[in-house]
Amino acid sequence: MTVLLLNRGRISAKELAERFEVSTKTIYRDMDTLSQAGIPIFAHQGTAGGFEIMEQYTISRQYLSLSEISSIIAVVKGLGTAMDDKFYVGLQNKVEALLHKSDKSQDGHGSNSLVFDLNPWGQGPAAREKVNVFRQAIEEKSLAQFSYMNMNGSESERAVEPYALILKGNVWYLHAYCMLREQFRVFRLSRVQKLKRLEQRFERREAPALDSYTWDSEWPGQTLAEVTLLFRSEVGYRVRDSFHPDMVTLQGDGTLRVAGNLTVDEWLYGMVLSYGNQVKVEQPSYVAEEIVRRAYQIIASYEN
Repeated sequence: MTVLLLNRGRISAKELAERFEVSTKTIYRDMDTLSQAGIPIFAHQGTAGGFEIMEQYTISRQYLSLSEISSIIAVVKGLGTAMDDKFYVGLQNKVEALLHKSDKSQDGHGSNSLVFDLNPWGQGPAAREKVNVFRQAIEEKSLAQFSYMNMNGSESERAVEPYALILKGNVWYLHAYCMLREQFRVFRLSRVQKLKRLEQRFERREAPALDSYTWDSEWPGQTLAEVTLLFRSEVGYRVRDSFHPDMVTLQGDGTLRVAGNLTVDEWLYGMVLSYGNQVKVEQPSYVAEEIVRRAYQIIASYEN
């Protein structure tokens, strides 16, 4: 309850009662108990009334368990893997200072039972460098310029007002206002090349909420189709890594059938071709025909 009041500010007795599933009378008793314990809680009357804690008050180390502090340290370490920034080193040191010497010798902190590595295996320093450049541009409200390739392979020069970095799964994205398109866009960092931060500053606009970006099958240029793929057992591990379990069915002969609504685009064709002869497109027929056409183009490139 104390942590909730610190994070939320003023909260009514009714809302607290609903949150903790108790009566308002119990909430009033709890507030008296907290006040007697030395926590500076104020009660405000009226329609906008409620309880709140004095603004200058903060919780001490005793409110955090060893496990909770260890989890915070793991998250901060993870941020440090993605950003080459002394800020996170200093933050990690401050959080670790909350641990007593006896705590540090216990398994909860030293066993690395929880690890966040936001710089995926196989990615070189280029990804981290892009994150650092965009992060600095965001903090300084500086324009950024880069060459960007979309999912169809078209390349264009972009100047953007960067607003936020997003890590979705193991992929970094940039939420920014695109000067070329004159609207907010989300850019995938792996498709960003020739990045540089400009000295020109910008005034922040009212940006749409990040949670408003959801998959929309009606996006221009997108074709959603019921696709069925049959994979040989030798690539089963890749199939299970790439597709949702509900889409994968193990066949009696060991093959795996993947069926579901997929976007028919360059990613799909490239993914299917990357399996070579380990996969067959069962439907739709036009996807199978396009795979065959591209396979013949690959063969032709070696015959010349």
